[in-house]
Amino acid sequence: MPKVFVHGNPETDAIWSELVGELADRGADGIVLLSPPGFGAPVPDGWGATRFEYRDWLVRELEAIVESSGPVDVVGHDWGAGHVFGALLARPDLFRTWSTDCAGLLHPDYVWHDMALAWQMPEIGEQVVEAMRSADPEDNVAGLVALGMSQHAAEATTEAMDAVMADCILGLYRSASQPTMSKLGDDLVRTALPPGLVLVPTADPYAGTPEMAIQTAEGLAAGTLQLDGLGHWWMMAGADLAADALVSHWSR
Repeated sequence: MPKVFVHGNPETDAIWSELVGELADRGADGIVLLSPPGFGAPVPDGWGATRFEYRDWLVRELEAIVESSGPVDVVGHDWGAGHVFGALLARPDLFRTWSTDCAGLLHPDYVWHDMALAWQMPEIGEQVVEAMRSADPEDNVAGLVALGMSQHAAEATTEAMDAVMADCILGLYRSASQPTMSKLGDDLVRTALPPGLVLVPTADPYAGTPEMAIQTAEGLAAGTLQLDGLGHWWMMAGADLAADALVSHWSR
């Protein structure tokens, strides 16, 4: 049974290394790491990097896996969670189960974090991503490690941070200004969804409050796992806890 993992921004699939190791120790197999275009994978010609294009990209990827293996278990982090939410609304039949963090993005009271708001602003967003891209690589790595990434993931992210990723960041966030995400949440509440699990790292500064995530999970009839004290990259600091929760969720 395939287990598909989708990462977010600005990241590569290196963020999953610790969690994949813990899952392997628990006998989980069939793991597939999908890299969204521009975030560790090339972009197609004419790519605008909107959330709708990423939704359709994920639907196509899942269709190909399901055709050979049947419905899949999907895990999304950060904008990977956003892509999962979009695909869930469009094609819930492709999922056996789903698991994400960042469910607070769908809450009606969610306001994008300061960096996201900067990316959404014309000219300012371009200046911000250029500063990210042109920063000293060692400083970039150190900054990401300070925020909670592993050294390995921070180095991979820094290496992948090029002009294509910068353009994708801007296209993605500008296509998702509010109330876009809260409207997606409203639509998902009215959709019959497969079993879901919302991971709630309580120290994540980017995804709204834990209460927002829990309320959203309730609306989606999903379970929750509160990861006390863990931040945005919980899959590194709390890989053992997350692995236990995912294996239990998949066994439903």
